[in-house]
Amino acid sequence: MSGKRNTVSPEPADDRQEIARRLPAPADWDLTREQFLHHKDALLRHIDRDQATARPARRLLRPALVAPVTALALAGLVTAGITLNDEGHKPAPGASSRTAGDMQPASALLHRISDAAGKRAAPTVRDDQFSYVQEKVREADLSSGKAVVSPLHDFELWLAQDPGPVRTQGLIRTDGETARLNAELGDTNGTPAGFSRPTYVRLSSLPTDPDELLDYLYANTPRIKDRERDQAVFEQIGDLLDRVMPSRTAAALYRAAAKIPGVTEAPHAKDAIGRQGLGIARTDKENGIITEWVFNRKDYTYLGHRTRLTRDTSYAKGGTLLDSSALLHSAIVDEAGKLPDSSKG
Repeated sequence: MSGKRNTVSPEPADDRQEIARRLPAPADWDLTREQFLHHKDALLRHIDRDQATARPARRLLRPALVAPVTALALAGLVTAGITLNDEGHKPAPGASSRTAGDMQPASALLHRISDAAGKRAAPTVRDDQFSYVQEKVREADLSSGKAVVSPLHDFELWLAQDPGPVRTQGLIRTDGETARLNAELGDTNGTPAGFSRPTYVRLSSLPTDPDELLDYLYANTPRIKDRERDQAVFEQIGDLLDRVMPSRTAAALYRAAAKIPGVTEAPHAKDAIGRQGLGIARTDKENGIITEWVFNRKDYTYLGHRTRLTRDTSYAKGGTLLDSSALLHSAIVDEAGKLPDSSKG
């Protein structure tokens, strides 16, 4: 996430709908999927602020995946009059990075997941290669004022591993349509590696001591007004779980997650294609959502995620799905658009 401010002027609702209807689908996307979610979060909270009802907060960065930006989504964002609030990189007052007393079972499970992750072989990744993620996803479209959950659909993402700023980050393919992923808005010299573009080299540089890593996450996770700080850090970790990363980094992330207050087990957690497994969850009580991570019961590999409402809102009832993913493949490939050998055919 770049942490830049964007302020735009509102237009009448009828005009927004007409603009969205007339706009063609873009050939390229200037927002990353993660940055779009950041903008969407801010927009939803802005809409509900006058009603004193918080909209759901989405994960900041994960292929956790709402579909990439469409013309309709962009039109809604561009005309809604939002102001992003990213207040720098200091931990929120009173934010804790130590284990909460109510999460011992979840802590034990995350330590087992961490141990398994730490034993996996780490790949060799060159700077000229691309990370690849293939997922099945569902998400709720809120543009009409009511949550309309999409059918299950395909999502693929290729991200450049070049450690320097890049003008073309990679490719996105959703339901068979491929588009180039440009630098983030405002990055005239290219988008650097970071949480919005987590390269293997960047992930390798993160602290591997869980306490140091969690302190780093609290200090550097982008801020959004009204978002619980603990939830933002939990979701920031979740945004990285389907990426190819060093085994020591993955192990440290899970142990850091075990120290976030409010993290619990989720015995009924399922991913987007219905695979039930070992669940880790956290509820954002301020915004009324719960985000769950799902892991394979046998080998503790990451399967996907699910985010749901925990209470009734003006746009949906409690329990409504907001977004979900099922990870099918995560690998390193030589070219954007190329599939790993094991996923061909």
